[in-house]
Amino acid sequence: MQLLKYLRWPSHPEFFRFVSGFFQVSFNLPSYKRITIRDDFLEPRSGDCAKKLKTKGRGHNSTPMLSAGKESCAMPNASMSDNDALEGPYANYWAASTQRENLVNRIERAKSAYSVRRVDLSDVSALVTDDRPSAGDLVLARVTRLGQHQHLELGNGRRCRLWKGDEIIVAYGARYAPDQFEGVVPEDLSACHLVAGGGIAARAISRHGSVKPATDIEPVGLLANSKGVINVRSGSLGPAPKLRPHLTFAVVGSSMNAGKTTTAANLIVGLRRLGHRVGAAKITGTGAGGDRWLLTDAGASPVLDFTDAGYATTAGLSAEKLEHILTLLTAHAASRGVHCLVLEIADGLLQRETAMLVESHRFAKIVDAVLFAASSPMGAIAGVDWLQRRKLTVAAVSGVLTASPLAMREAAGELTVPVHTIEELATADVVSSLSPLIKHLPGQLVR
Repeated sequence: MQLLKYLRWPSHPEFFRFVSGFFQVSFNLPSYKRITIRDDFLEPRSGDCAKKLKTKGRGHNSTPMLSAGKESCAMPNASMSDNDALEGPYANYWAASTQRENLVNRIERAKSAYSVRRVDLSDVSALVTDDRPSAGDLVLARVTRLGQHQHLELGNGRRCRLWKGDEIIVAYGARYAPDQFEGVVPEDLSACHLVAGGGIAARAISRHGSVKPATDIEPVGLLANSKGVINVRSGSLGPAPKLRPHLTFAVVGSSMNAGKTTTAANLIVGLRRLGHRVGAAKITGTGAGGDRWLLTDAGASPVLDFTDAGYATTAGLSAEKLEHILTLLTAHAASRGVHCLVLEIADGLLQRETAMLVESHRFAKIVDAVLFAASSPMGAIAGVDWLQRRKLTVAAVSGVLTASPLAMREAAGELTVPVHTIEELATADVVSSLSPLIKHLPGQLVR
């Protein structure tokens, strides 16, 4: 009878939706506008599935839900008049198809951040609205007030302007940035903040006096598929052979904005001028592409960061997870045939995660020499002493302090290691003096 209803109006748009849904369910064909309807999207599956999808209620008013204990998830409701309502055994399939289509379109329109660029969003099927978020969970959020961050860095590196009312896809994560924000993962899906331009949602608990209050965002729901809430871990690189490059430098610093990335970039240029294949990896920090693009511009390939290892940020991670990131990214770079690898460690030596990683046995085993970036002579002296007391080889000091000849002179007068300007690191003569291992590397001098 339902089919006869639409045979009276063969051009009726709902007729085509009904037929599309019917054949998708019956013959497993591609559905209307690439919307895939799976049995487990509408009805719970038996077995030991951690999270099961089901449909609450009957008819066109039913709402697909993701159920697992206290967790629930709802799709945006489809607008449909009583005259258009379907009846009978395929009513739920029609409603789910329409709602899924609405969600897919919504996800496609949202501005997706750098921090989630590796995650496949093609199978998003629901929004979790009653759950406690975890670090790395993807969330669809709405901008409610613009603050410090008025742009969102997209996966391709473009800084996208934000407006109030924009919907964005970002990842939950903690932030530790002395020059900007301190943020923690919220305990629920209430309003929170965009604490990093690369796409980190957190509850800001402190900020530097020179920055504006954080941009306010309102979570709409956690993104989910048939397996449950989607986390950035799903986009992580897989295992790699346990390899090491011939030579590995690590660039660490006295603090945030001490010139670490610029030091690393110029070191890469210098190594390339010696004819070496150079890779780079940022091991810790907050998900953003700015450093990655600069290291790429310097000629490093591949350029990896902790987001490639499945972490939106590294604030709050255990020593074990930090060492896993270091090992994984080093192995992937080595598998690409690089001669030299330049690692960057975020923030300063006194930051929790930086200290744990640099003091680890794994770091000492992988890193052959350290370059220390400092913003002041006293910072350089204290930092070099801190590293040498941990039996690490310090090749040179550079960074922001080298912008001042007087500051360089003060530091050089107390240090037993050379102090080089950032620009000097891009020269073959200076770079060749940083480690005795360089002369044994493959490559040809390029002037």
